[in-house]
Amino acid sequence: MDSQLTQELIAALPVAVLAVDADARVTAANTAAQAMLGEALTDRPFVNVLRHPVVVQALDAVLDPGHVVPPVSDPILPAVASGGHRMRLQISARGRDIPAEVTVSALPARGGALIVIEDSSGIEAAEQQRRDFVANVSHELRTPLTALIGFIETLRGPARDDPAARDRFLGIMEAEAGRMNRLVRDLLSLSRVETEERRRPAERIDLAMMIRAVAATLQPQADAAGVAIVTAGADEPVLVQGDADQLTQVFHNLVENAVKYGGGGGEVSLRVFHIDHDPVLRGPAIAVEVADRGEGIDTMHLPRLTERFYRVDSHRSREKGGTGLGLAIVKHIVTRHRGRLRIESEKGKGSRFTVILPERIDRR
Repeated sequence: MDSQLTQELIAALPVAVLAVDADARVTAANTAAQAMLGEALTDRPFVNVLRHPVVVQALDAVLDPGHVVPPVSDPILPAVASGGHRMRLQISARGRDIPAEVTVSALPARGGALIVIEDSSGIEAAEQQRRDFVANVSHELRTPLTALIGFIETLRGPARDDPAARDRFLGIMEAEAGRMNRLVRDLLSLSRVETEERRRPAERIDLAMMIRAVAATLQPQADAAGVAIVTAGADEPVLVQGDADQLTQVFHNLVENAVKYGGGGGEVSLRVFHIDHDPVLRGPAIAVEVADRGEGIDTMHLPRLTERFYRVDSHRSREKGGTGLGLAIVKHIVTRHRGRLRIESEKGKGSRFTVILPERIDRR
C-alpha cells in the first residue's frame, strides 16, 4: 500500500490515528489526531507527540518485538492481531487528561505501526450517569421502604393494641407505598419514552382539545388548593403532529407542578399560540405556555431542572408526592417531538414553562 493511500485511509477514520515508520517517526496523522494532540504532527518522533511511557513501550515492542518487553495487556479488552497491544489509560493532550483506549498495531508490509486513540470521556461520563442514577433510585426507594419496615415492626409490637396509633401508622404506610408506586411508574414511563425517542410520532392531534381535557382533569386538584386554571387560545382546533398519550403526559405534569409549587399565586394559566417561524426549529410552530404566579425559582436552578432527581427543595417535593422525574420525562417527550422546552422564572414573580412544537416533523 503506497503512502498516499495510507494517508487517505487514515484521514477517513473518525478516531485519532497516527502512522509511524520503523524509526518511530510519525508519517501520517488524521484530523482527529491533530484536534486531540496538536498541529504539525508528521515527521516528528512519536515520543515527542504523545509522552506516555506505556504507549511508547507498546510501540517499541511492536517495532522491535525481539528486544523490547511489551506492557501488560488489559485482560478486559479484546486482543489485537499482529502482535499489537490495546490499553486503557489516561493520556495528556493539550494540557488536559483524557481517558482513552489506545491500540498499537504493527504494519508488517511497511515496517511501521499504527496508533489508534479513542477518547473514552463520553463513555466514562455515561457510566458515571448510570452509577448516579442507580444510587438515586436506590436512595429514593430505600427511604420509604425503611419507613414501612419500621412501622410494620411497631404495629406488631408496641402499637398492636392501640387503635389510634394503628390508624395513624397505616395512613403513613399508605402514603409511603403510594410514593414508591409513583416512583416505579415514572421510572417505567421514562424508560418507555427513551426507547421511543428516535421514532417520530405520525398522528395528527388537536392540541387545543388536549389542553382543555388536561385543565378539566386537574381542576378538582386545583380547587382543593384554591387555584384557578385559566386557558387561552384553546377554543379552536390546533393541529400538530404528535403522540397524544405522551403530550397529554407533558401538559399534565407541567400543570400539576404549577398547581403544586406555584399555586400560591392563586392562578395557573395555559396559553396556546402560533409562532410563524421559530428560529431554533426553523419553521412554523405551536407553543403551549404554562405559567403560575407563585414564588418562582432561583435562576441558578433553571439549567438543572430537567435532570433526573434534581429538586430545588427536596423536602417540599417529597412532601407533595414528587418523584424528581417529571421534568426529565417532559424533556424526553418534547425531544422526541423535535420540539424544545423553554423555562423562565424569577424569585417572587412566578414561573413559565413553554413547550414549542413544530407543526410538522416529517422532515426533521
